[in-house]
Amino acid sequence: MAFGWAWDSLARQLPLRLTAGTFFLGSGLSKLGADEATAEGLHQFAAGTYPFLGEQDARKFVRLLSAGELAIATALLVPVVPAAVAGAAVTAFSVGTLGLYLRTPGMREEGSLRPTEQGIALAKDVWLLGMGVSLLVDGVNGHCGHRHGCHGCHRCHR
Repeated sequence: MAFGWAWDSLARQLPLRLTAGTFFLGSGLSKLGADEATAEGLHQFAAGTYPFLGEQDARKFVRLLSAGELAIATALLVPVVPAAVAGAAVTAFSVGTLGLYLRTPGMREEGSLRPTEQGIALAKDVWLLGMGVSLLVDGVNGHCGHRHGCHGCHRCHR
């Protein structure tokens, strides 16, 4: 019965995992070979909102950002990674990008959550938050915690 649940769960999660996973994969790969100007621009943008990032070298920052995005892509695209783990990673990343949106001047209309033209790219990351939370909730609610398959516990057979 637990085996059937696992397939049902994977089928339910597959659209979210593929959509977000391919997005993170493309974004992470595109930053691997970032030139100096791109690295500086990304670093300055992030450090303007998160000052502790300003202490880091721009190239190192972009390498770490790329590695983080590729790690999240892997967590999403490899089905053996639990949904709660993948969901937590996506949720954490999206909270960071939404923080950029909310805290960077010029991203929102004055006194509003509505994005300006410049803020649309970051405001759209709210879909990542929804996907991450959905995977997190699905992973937490749909797994009994038994290591070797469910033995008919109440958590798996609601």
